[in-house]
Amino acid sequence: METTNVDYKAERAGYYKVLVGLLLLTAVTFIQPHMFMTDSNFMVQMFIGTVKAWMILIYYMHLKGEKLIGWSVLFSLLLVVFFYIMVIIDVNHFQFLDLSHITSEVTSSGAANASAAH
Repeated sequence: METTNVDYKAERAGYYKVLVGLLLLTAVTFIQPHMFMTDSNFMVQMFIGTVKAWMILIYYMHLKGEKLIGWSVLFSLLLVVFFYIMVIIDVNHFQFLDLSHITSEVTSSGAANASAAH
């Protein structure tokens, strides 16, 4: 039987560092749309969310030493691409365009045309 000594204080310090990193990234998430890179809000927000999710997976879900993490990430990305393609196909073949509040002429043509229609 093999015993290992674990330094729990060092482990706890690592978790606190990750927690502080997550809190800082959360603060950046709220500050970013008003302060910097305002032209690409969506991409910056998605990048920050991806970094936060990666940190949670690696440290809090204990996947740091796993060998199959690369395959899991690849499978997840393929799944996201698949669902994105399915949504695009569904939107392009939407059959109730005239009844939709999202795709109606009033909402898609802007506020200027909406006031002229009334």
